[in-house]
Amino acid sequence: MRTFTSLEEVSAAAGTEIGTGEWLQVDQDRVNAFADATGDHQWIHVDEQRAKEGPFGGTIAHGYLTLSLIPYLGQSVYSLETPGAKLNYGLNKVRFPTPLLVGARIRPLITFGEVTELPAGLQLVVKTTVEIEGSAKPACVAESVVLLLKD
Repeated sequence: MRTFTSLEEVSAAAGTEIGTGEWLQVDQDRVNAFADATGDHQWIHVDEQRAKEGPFGGTIAHGYLTLSLIPYLGQSVYSLETPGAKLNYGLNKVRFPTPLLVGARIRPLITFGEVTELPAGLQLVVKTTVEIEGSAKPACVAESVVLLLKD
């Protein structure tokens, strides 16, 4: 776990791999809860019997569920303990290269990308690759943009 306590430390880490996080198993209960929260009950996500006969041999997690897990997964890799507020500014790019089968384990590989100085603080691009245990392709690759405000 890497902790950043100043904006200068974050700037110095631009363009570097921060680390790989802990494994998390994505189970059917989590997928069902996400389906309930979003109203996306497509059979490929929630109907285990029908999905067995489908293209992936079982249910798969929603892509947006995988994306939504990035902040949680990142907590095992780094912490931004800078003085001011931290704001989710958005996403530059998101891709889902391969389906995430329910029951699989995932972990993040985190790289800090571009850091831009702003009058209010810093804008940090965090690239997260969500790896699937035993898979050559990741479940998700995303560039998140975080604003780190000064005091």
